[in-house]
This record gives sequence, structure tokens and C-alpha cells, in this order.
Amino acid sequence: MGEFSVWHWLVVAVVFVLLFGAKKLPDAARGLGQSIRVLRAELRTESDADRTAGTASAGTDREPVASTSATGH
Repeated sequence: MGEFSVWHWLVVAVVFVLLFGAKKLPDAARGLGQSIRVLRAELRTESDADRTAGTASAGTDREPVASTSATGH
């Protein structure tokens, strides 16, 4: 019931052709592909930054420095 069959994909393809037209369909697919590549690149750089931040903070075993307040209390 929740699976897509060949007929479902065929209906989706026909709807795309009707909405975008046969001439605009390659441009729409190209734009979608570029968007997916950008998303993957951003996720990869964010994951790399998290990984390097995790290893850098795990290596420091210093205690936090006490701060003084501006009011002197």
C-alpha cells in the first residue's frame, strides 16, 4: 500500500511534463541536481567541522577559568 509502483512513477513523470513542458524539463532536472550537490557539500563540511571541533575539545582537559563580575560582588 505504501510502496511506489511503476504506474505511480509514470503518473509523476506525466505531471512534471505537463507542468514544466518538455523544453523546460531538462533545466528543471539540472537545477534539482545542482541543489542536491550543494546540499550534500554543505552537510559534508558541517559534519567535518563538527568532527574536528569534537576532537579538539576532547583533547583539552583544562578547567574553566573563574570570571569576575563587573559590579565587584
